[in-house]
Amino acid sequence: MAASTTSLKLDDEIKGKVQRLAVAQRRSPHWIMREAIAQYVEREEKREQFRQSAIAAWSDYQTTGLHITATEADAWLAKLEAGEDVEPPECHG
Repeated sequence: MAASTTSLKLDDEIKGKVQRLAVAQRRSPHWIMREAIAQYVEREEKREQFRQSAIAAWSDYQTTGLHITATEADAWLAKLEAGEDVEPPECHG
């Protein structure tokens, strides 16, 4: 994977924290910053996917009125948690 250089201005407090972490973890400050950015981007991508999924689900519900109740969802999740391989409940109007 090709990499390119990007400048990043950090205030002295954050820069000091990065340097202390780098020493404690026996890593370079560069590695700490790259890892922090990679984790942030991954987390925010997942958050955005979840948000888009929720928007799509809400739109589907508004269009069709199909849903499951909280009780039905809880019962299904309890079975999954118990190790059962069960299908989700059927949506209804």
